[in-house]
Amino acid sequence: MIVAGIGCSSRVTLAEMQALLQQMTLGRKLARIVCLEARAPLIAPLAQVLDLPLLTLPRGALRGISTPTISPRVMDDFGTGSVAEACALLGAGRAARIVVFRARSDMGQATCALAEGDAG
Repeated sequence: MIVAGIGCSSRVTLAEMQALLQQMTLGRKLARIVCLEARAPLIAPLAQVLDLPLLTLPRGALRGISTPTISPRVMDDFGTGSVAEACALLGAGRAARIVVFRARSDMGQATCALAEGDAG
């Protein structure tokens, strides 16, 4: 199953997230979207438009998750290198691996990564 992990600022728009996700998936079928609990109100409309379940994670769940992409600021703030990649990995379950590395939206207000795993 393929899972999209999304991180965003409070200024993100639905259109910006849709455009980023469209670029990232390139025909892949998503099983769910994963984000931080604090960002759920911003990301829930995206999940609703795409008719996908939204899994939310507490901030502390990301601490210690090893990600291929490392942002020093994110590491300091969240204890992981990439919010989007950590969310994707946690949401994809055991044996999860990143299949599309974190990318930033054109407007810079969202990040997305895709992971594949065996979560049901």
